[in-house]
Amino acid sequence: MRRLFTFALVALIAFTAVAPARAENGQLKLPPFKKVRLSNGLTLLLMEQHEVPIVSFNVIVKAGSLADPTGKEGTASATAALLRKGTQSRTADQISNELDFVGGQLDAGASFDYSNGAAEFVKKDISKGLDLLADVLLNPTFPQDEVTKLLKQRIDEIKAAKDSAQEVIGNYFAAFLYGSHPYGRPPRGDEKSSAAITRADVLAYYQTYYTPENTILAAVGDFDAAEMERTLTARFGGWKAPAPLVLKLSDPAPFSGKKLLLVDKPDSTQTFFQIGNLGIARTNPDRVLIQVINTLFGGRFTSMLNTELRIKSGLTYGARSSFIRFRLAGPFVISTYTRNETTEKAIDMTLDVLKRLHEKGVSEDELKSAKTYLKGQFPTTIETGDQLADLLAQLELYGLDASDVNGYYAKIDSMTMADAQRVIKQYFPIDSLVFVLIGKASEIEPIVRKYAPRIDKKTISQVGFK
Repeated sequence: MRRLFTFALVALIAFTAVAPARAENGQLKLPPFKKVRLSNGLTLLLMEQHEVPIVSFNVIVKAGSLADPTGKEGTASATAALLRKGTQSRTADQISNELDFVGGQLDAGASFDYSNGAAEFVKKDISKGLDLLADVLLNPTFPQDEVTKLLKQRIDEIKAAKDSAQEVIGNYFAAFLYGSHPYGRPPRGDEKSSAAITRADVLAYYQTYYTPENTILAAVGDFDAAEMERTLTARFGGWKAPAPLVLKLSDPAPFSGKKLLLVDKPDSTQTFFQIGNLGIARTNPDRVLIQVINTLFGGRFTSMLNTELRIKSGLTYGARSSFIRFRLAGPFVISTYTRNETTEKAIDMTLDVLKRLHEKGVSEDELKSAKTYLKGQFPTTIETGDQLADLLAQLELYGLDASDVNGYYAKIDSMTMADAQRVIKQYFPIDSLVFVLIGKASEIEPIVRKYAPRIDKKTISQVGFK
């Protein structure tokens, strides 16, 4: 009965907003928080939020798939996924059962720049929750049977994902855009790299990068900050490990000209395509201004792209554009899909919309609309404890601070028409574009040859994404 009650309580309060405060001038303001660096190098970020009796934790280890050994891509992701599959004192089943008993949540994964864990517990169960969090973070054993099972599942999942072009086109696009740069490697690996990973690789990754000096732990919720600092110091202050290996990466080079990759999926009745080039880093000083323009171009339902390709023409159920931001420049991507027979029309229309953006720009009314839209949407992304914990950890990772939130509205409000014109010209590529299409090559190859001087081809059944 206690387990069912606790689970229901967590489910209920997880949907209860913990809204950030608003300053008197109407600007959004991040609630105050405390930053502490322990003697072993671990960074703590503590934010009190007393609206609901719940505590959210977010852990960032400052190494992700960029640190995967060559040929063993997916190691970081596998390491994170295996953290809760067994420790020195608990089996995977025991961890799951104890989490279920208190209705807690504890998950981990990895992206390009970092590995990440998230946990959430009701206040009254915080001691048990921290027992589990500390145990999986500090004492994983990576049992061989769990490693074998996970990697087999990963290979099966990757193969199955290729049945759906939408699930894998991003991997093909990244590989084609970035080439040999680590941002071109799939964070979860591919069929070949996953098969090459061993338990020794996972253990070596953990020992190299999971160190206190390389870790950020954010806590948001119903607690006293001074007491939580003492509690976390007691749990994690004794964590000892050598200094982490520092990754040195060169900036990816943007592609100049036009190139196209056609991935043949013989049974496909639709063509999925992505078009773009390099975009911006997470800390780009124009990031808010770019977000305003992208909202108008392809970032919302009434955007230029979606209006033309879906609402007016019915060529697709959705068309969008996005700037994916990493420590270094992430991709700018236009994404959509259409029937085989309308492939040319959809790509032409996409390029026409991009051309119109450059030639006609945006109007004052459109700019005002995008500003209002973003100011209305943003608070909902940082209103719960888990969202705030994730935000705090991310800000620390990328060397940002509260001004990233506190100055957000002001940055939007300050944007002028001249800013809009500059941003379009500087950040929305039109002459140099990378095209990736997944579809039935026998039907669409003759059509798409006009978009690039040379076409690279592969079949979706081939191993990997390069």
